[in-house]
Amino acid sequence: MSKPALFIYNEHEIAYRFNDDHPFNQKRLTLTVDLLRKLDALPEQAILSPAAAEDEQLLAIHNSDYIEAVKKLSAAAPSSEAISLAHRYGLDTEDTPYFQEMHEITSMVAGGSLLAIDTVMNGDMLHALHLGGGLHHALPNKGAGFCVYNDASVAIAHAKNQYGARVLYIDTDVHHGDGVQWSFYADPEVCTVSIHETGKYLFPGTGAVNERGDGVAFGTTINIPVEPYTEDASWLECLEEVLTKAIVHFKPDLIVSQHGCDAHAYDPLSHVHCSMDIYKAMPRLIHELAHKHCQGRWVALGGGGYDIWRVVPRAWSLLWLEMTDHPLIAQVELNPALTLPPAWLAAWQPQSPVELPATWLDLLEKWEPMPRRDEITIKNRHTKELAMLYLP
Repeated sequence: MSKPALFIYNEHEIAYRFNDDHPFNQKRLTLTVDLLRKLDALPEQAILSPAAAEDEQLLAIHNSDYIEAVKKLSAAAPSSEAISLAHRYGLDTEDTPYFQEMHEITSMVAGGSLLAIDTVMNGDMLHALHLGGGLHHALPNKGAGFCVYNDASVAIAHAKNQYGARVLYIDTDVHHGDGVQWSFYADPEVCTVSIHETGKYLFPGTGAVNERGDGVAFGTTINIPVEPYTEDASWLECLEEVLTKAIVHFKPDLIVSQHGCDAHAYDPLSHVHCSMDIYKAMPRLIHELAHKHCQGRWVALGGGGYDIWRVVPRAWSLLWLEMTDHPLIAQVELNPALTLPPAWLAAWQPQSPVELPATWLDLLEKWEPMPRRDEITIKNRHTKELAMLYLP
């Protein structure tokens, strides 16, 4: 009989770091793991360390010349030839600069997401979580948006090729999941659903509602681009209605979800104004849909999230607590002011540049109401209806 959930983690994934000033900071993994351990919610037997993905597995998505370029730029002192070609592969930008051991570390990230697929599709576990993954912007021949290898696409391709699975990919990062979308844009066996801030104002500038798939895969790409300053109720209304219809229509064997937590109002890289409430509600919705439509098969990945102190540890911990049916989830539901472990706050507050929240959920009565709330809600409802145009 399958066990509930596996937590895939290797402390070396924290070495996925471009430079000291870069917003992508995997210290958030350390903070999250420590929070779960201080809750006694992450027993050692639930954790499994990944191995690196093989080149053959990466080649399911990435071009061979790109992989070779990544390898050459991973050296302690890359050759002048390798450096001169970095721009061709998107690895010399402010967002995605090459770094030492880049190939080794990012291959391990891809390997973690592959392990999650194998664990669930082999029936060893119902669910698997790999918070180091979810790097959804990388393209076949180009790094982009802090992403070198697209572990989400590599994992989905593995689920298809190894297990013959129809995959529903759900992307809740505030930035459009462009790399995954384009990987499967003409593939009728993969349905991608992405809710994100409209690309009119935010990287990567894609994810319009009229991007719907190509050829026989028309209708299997679904985008919900919401307006800046969207709040919890409108975000969740759009996602729940579209996703519930999409899964009934597509009939997947497996859900792969990406849980970037940068739609939070505190995040410095977006303009959406949601609270921790959505990071409790979205995993619950996906969990319910997995059991109703996929025999429980659910692989969850990390993603964006750039307020590493106040947002990411809480959001990702709530995801794991939901996946494991931890009793704390019900307590948070009953008491939104339920406090975080004092030991965790005491350990990390001295290092945090901001005051850490004391509660699992945000105390919304202290937040200023957003102007234009009604207009934003109406606009998002119109977008939602367009997104569902080809769903019966």
